[in-house]
Amino acid sequence: MSSRKFDFVIAVGGAAGQGIATPGNILAKIFARSGLYFFAHNAYQSIIRGGHSFLTVRASDTEVRNHGDTFHVLIALNQDTMDRHLKHMSTGTWVIYNSDTIKPGEANDGIQFCPMPVKVLSNNDRNKLVQNTVAIAAVVNLLGMGFETLESVLNEYFKRKGEEVVNANVNVAKAAYGYTGENFKPYPASVPTGSKPLAIWRGNDAIAMGAAAAGVKFYAAYPMSPASGILHWMAQHARDLDIMVRQAEDEISVINMIIGAAHSGCRAMCATSGGGFALMTEAIGSAGMMEIPVVIVNTQRGGPSTGLPTKTEQGDLWQALGASQGDYPRIIVAPKNPLDAFDTIPQLFNLVDKYQCPGILLSDEFSADETSTIDPDLINLQPEIDRGELITEPAPSNSYMRYKITKSGISPRALPGLKGYSHVVATDEQDEDGVLISDEFTNPGKRKLMMEKRMRKMADVDKEVDRPRLEGPESDITLIGWGSTHGVINESIQQLNDQGIVANHLHIKWIVPFHATEVIGILAGCKKTIIVENNYSGLFYRYMRSETGVDVDGHIRKYDGEPFMPHHITDGVKAILSGKTKKYVPEHELLV
Repeated sequence: MSSRKFDFVIAVGGAAGQGIATPGNILAKIFARSGLYFFAHNAYQSIIRGGHSFLTVRASDTEVRNHGDTFHVLIALNQDTMDRHLKHMSTGTWVIYNSDTIKPGEANDGIQFCPMPVKVLSNNDRNKLVQNTVAIAAVVNLLGMGFETLESVLNEYFKRKGEEVVNANVNVAKAAYGYTGENFKPYPASVPTGSKPLAIWRGNDAIAMGAAAAGVKFYAAYPMSPASGILHWMAQHARDLDIMVRQAEDEISVINMIIGAAHSGCRAMCATSGGGFALMTEAIGSAGMMEIPVVIVNTQRGGPSTGLPTKTEQGDLWQALGASQGDYPRIIVAPKNPLDAFDTIPQLFNLVDKYQCPGILLSDEFSADETSTIDPDLINLQPEIDRGELITEPAPSNSYMRYKITKSGISPRALPGLKGYSHVVATDEQDEDGVLISDEFTNPGKRKLMMEKRMRKMADVDKEVDRPRLEGPESDITLIGWGSTHGVINESIQQLNDQGIVANHLHIKWIVPFHATEVIGILAGCKKTIIVENNYSGLFYRYMRSETGVDVDGHIRKYDGEPFMPHHITDGVKAILSGKTKKYVPEHELLV
């Protein structure tokens, strides 16, 4: 059986501009302060107004890494939400709505409607957003939580808008809280309290914080969903953290800015999504040729081209693998969740500094836009910093060999302007001292030696990063995944275990270097393997097979722009085990 004793999911639906985020933010604070774990996924549109938004807020007494399968409360902020989602609500669900403006439709048996007379409760307040406060107060009462907790959060949340706004929201919340208690049946079990309050962050926040902890002092970006949250965090905290933040005119400028900053010795990073990454790729190759350490975050969204700006996909894997022309060392990693991303950023900077090459971190919309709780004690704000073989002291004479051929492939790196260390930096192939070999003739011997020097680095990078390992007990079924599907695959495995099907999990985080020998060894001991991906053609499957030659027994793929829910994977595993299909593509039941 599942180890969860409390697992509660609230859905909030409405139009863009109706303040969908407010209930989520307030509920997040209430749950986090109670020590409960929290995960929120916002399904939103790229249009500015009028599009449907659907926020799913999940709270639990144990860590949750996805938004779950079911709903206990639906808050309908407009008629469209009621019409779209009422049919998805099952027995026991509360449906909270403004009875002044919204009419319920036909529903499944056992649903408890909670019509809230907002005009009466708010004393005819014409602020349309007041219905959000009414709905939150109703939820807090249904869960049996004290009003003082809500009052405290409302005071804090609306403080910057002034005392009048605070009092208006507290008063309407108090009226709605009382009305709910007098008219509706509460949640039948008590809500637990965790051992200590938890912190709240978003996935993009974690990446930006990881960069700050890693010592990033220059960040450039062109706003592009869903990576823009990193830019917002950087800009907000730039002065306090002494980080120079620049919004450039396009992604070509962005990548060249960070290459220039990194060349001067500054740790520099940028983030974008697939279309922006496509524009950056030639310059990424130039960083490879000039052996300049930079970190690029690609927050994947549905493609190709503009595609789905606010929707998720694991669709840029081969774009990262093929970024720029030619062969050159690069490191590619896909963290499994925000905390993993926070810890990975400093590690990636240490690696690219030491091995003087570009590093690419693959995130995606699902992970970037999630809001979740984190135990502050798990955050290491002072990670190890290793700048590699960086020369900072001047020399009496200039005998510097910037691209010196060494056994490790790592050449001594001096900061520009250092006396005795002048050299040429360009994107053409070069000799050991930086002189371009195309200026004399394209010397095949020198080209061969320089290629081998650069590529030799990867053998040592391979030794420095963790090998993949099986998670879970010995079993008949192994689910293979990468990146942000880690949490939802693990919950699916719990569901399968509850149904008597024992499965384990092979999660692969490091894409380049890829630990082919270890993966071959692990999969050789697995009885049945199923690979789970958020893309159409099985991009990771094709990559893994090219590196290992190993095939799998089944595929579960989703490419509709929405992330997996646990039951999608559970249903897929059962369908594959029954022999109904070898490739399962779940239907996303919700029209969001």
